Amino acid sequence: MLNIEDLKFDANGLIPAIVVDSVSKRVLTLAYMNRESLKISMEKELTCFFSRSRQELWLKGETSGNYQHIVSITADCDQDALVVVVEPDGPACHLGTQSCFEYPVFQSEDRHQFTLEGLYELLQGRKENLPEGSYTTYLFEKGLDKILKKVGEECTEVIIAGKAEDRPETIYEIADLAYHVMVLMVEAGISVEDVHKELASRHVIDHKVKQEKMT
Repeated sequence: MLNIEDLKFDANGLIPAIVVDSVSKRVLTLAYMNRESLKISMEKELTCFFSRSRQELWLKGETSGNYQHIVSITADCDQDALVVVVEPDGPACHLGTQSCFEYPVFQSEDRHQFTLEGLYELLQGRKENLPEGSYTTYLFEKGLDKILKKVGEECTEVIIAGKAEDRPETIYEIADLAYHVMVLMVEAGISVEDVHKELASRHVIDHKVKQEKMT
């Protein structure tokens, strides 16, 4: 682990901290830390910053309740900037938005960033608006039984492709299964974050079990 004293703070004793959501990987905000706020952040496992406008420390969420629970802190190659990965309790921005970065400046027409969260939001939109001619609309209109049937069918397809050791086909079928599972999630009101938290809790349990077996 890198020692705090090895970090390069600027002339004002500050270092930029880029805060990233551990689930969506979205940049939430850019703030600044000094040595004291960084130590507090590490001790409490909550983000604590130094306000350049107020010239004082501030623990994120202390007044709003929107704490940011720290997963990890990583320095860059020059050791003069930090990436802080967090699990947020609420919006990062003082305007009430999930991220401070909500204002697009440029978007390539040929390249589009894919995320599970983005797909989930798209599926939610399909359920709310039910656009004609959409396969997703068809599934939502048919209801839970049809969605569950498709999930079952896609599970079978994954098994067949996997058993045949056909890698491209297995990838294709897993993608189909993932899509239909996410349709089910939207139908059932289960978010990507809900699943992430469940998997994370299992990881902790698995780690403890491994530790117990080693002792």
